[in-house]
Amino acid sequence: MRRSRLSLLLSALGLLLLAATPRAQDAAKVADEIDPSLHWMRTRFELATGSYGGIEATALALRAFAQSPRQYVPSDGPFIARAVAFVQGKQRTDGSIADPDTPRERIPDTTAMAVAALTALPEGTATDTLQRALAFLSPRMAEVRYQPPVDPADAAAARAQSTQWLTSRKSDKSWDGPAGPMIATAQAVLALNASWRVLKRSEQPSAPRAAEPLPAFGPADHVKVGAALERGARYLLTQMLPGLPGRFGRDGKPDVGVTAMALTALARLPQPRDPAVEAALRAGLDWLTAEYRSGRIREGGMANYVTSAMVMAIAAAARPEDRALIAEAQSFLKSLQSDEGSGYSEGDRYYGGIGYGGDERPDLSNLSMALEALAASGLDQKDPAFQKALLFLQRCQNRSESNDLAIREGGATIKSGDDGGAGYAPGESKAGFIELADGTKVPRSYGSMTYALLRCYLFAGVAKEDPRVQAAWKWLSDNYTLDVNPGFDGGTDPAAPYQGLFYYFHSMARALDLYGADTLTDRAGAVHAWRAELAGRMSSLQRQDGSWKNDNSPRWWEGNPVLATSYALLTLSYARPR
Repeated sequence: MRRSRLSLLLSALGLLLLAATPRAQDAAKVADEIDPSLHWMRTRFELATGSYGGIEATALALRAFAQSPRQYVPSDGPFIARAVAFVQGKQRTDGSIADPDTPRERIPDTTAMAVAALTALPEGTATDTLQRALAFLSPRMAEVRYQPPVDPADAAAARAQSTQWLTSRKSDKSWDGPAGPMIATAQAVLALNASWRVLKRSEQPSAPRAAEPLPAFGPADHVKVGAALERGARYLLTQMLPGLPGRFGRDGKPDVGVTAMALTALARLPQPRDPAVEAALRAGLDWLTAEYRSGRIREGGMANYVTSAMVMAIAAAARPEDRALIAEAQSFLKSLQSDEGSGYSEGDRYYGGIGYGGDERPDLSNLSMALEALAASGLDQKDPAFQKALLFLQRCQNRSESNDLAIREGGATIKSGDDGGAGYAPGESKAGFIELADGTKVPRSYGSMTYALLRCYLFAGVAKEDPRVQAAWKWLSDNYTLDVNPGFDGGTDPAAPYQGLFYYFHSMARALDLYGADTLTDRAGAVHAWRAELAGRMSSLQRQDGSWKNDNSPRWWEGNPVLATSYALLTLSYARPR
């Protein structure tokens, strides 16, 4: 069937083909509310059948995933790929798509819903199924009663619509409706997706953020680092929420993620610790472990991130009463891995990875958190969780000898480069892409993720002499710097090289300490005693009140001084010169 005919029929159905565009800043709140409802839907996915509960529920769920801000596609995992196969399997000889017990008068509607779902996915998905379904619908347009949601008229209407839907949502992030919670939730997410699109289109592009070079610095010794740690710890203690000892947050409310990171930083302070620090640790860990036991952390959108930070804080604090919880958390973290238990196979893009726990795409940052927590929990390096992670790690690394990934996306092929560094996820980099002469795109390697890759290899028991480890080490040595997060210098945004800067410093300190080398030799042949240099850099950035903050780029919460200070204290705890 020619594309013009397809477009004509879809217009008659009122189905919109939406271009892939990134999430706009002013629409971020709505986008963040969509994720947990999509996650609720995924947890109800029937892996054995590929269904979300029949053809209508599956078609609506597929479309909700595909048109969400993250724009999920079949390569994201079985929750999309098997659902597409389920829809295809319900196609009848006349081209219609329906469950066996669907009343005759409903078949045009269920077929239209299936067409809407397949069309929302990348062009070429289930093409034959789509063409046969359209051929069935063509003479039956008058029988189609299904009306997909339309975009609100303007930003004000979009805000009102999103507010209306969110106020009726249940605490588990689902909705109820006469056709059941899955259909009701999918319909609500589709409405929120429409609100997000309008809000995104209505925003004016912001001017590039100005950036100031970091101040000059000199090496720091053991005593100077000790003083910086003490000042930073005192600052954190002043940031506990009033009347809530050991808890940290934002907007006056405790936040489990921020609290977990702050407690991990406090737990890494050298002994003997200030009694006020010990009291904050006890109170904070009591609250955090109670939240975990209640199930709220495991059901939250950052379940992996928070659980991993909690395990690291507990392991550092070494409280005997928490040993059983560490074992429980270890099992939970392993359950988050994308593996055979959740329908993935080794050929899948995200096999072996772990994400936040509330979205559906694993990434190297979250995997590194999980693997560090699993190591801190005492998990053997030979455990399958570490071994499965290796395939994901290899697919994040620009090393074609061990990275077999080739992805068709947006009309281009994405594949591995050969510089040895790493991006954010298989076929993805927060630093963008390098486009080759033939149009092939290579994810750009950058510092924080390459250090994350290095420590993940070491957590998984890969020897330092292994070619994968050595390739990462070479990239890190060649690109050694304490002035920016290297790899972000390929764009026009002057603040881009400062994105994730404190995470970069923390990732560097942890990886180099784990690797066991006290020096690196950069591309120019200069030898760097990284502990004294990194400690000096962190000392130069500490503010008068003892805190740290990423003034050049607040991205990834580094504009929050509690989180930035937590990263800084962790960095110093690993980098402190002996």
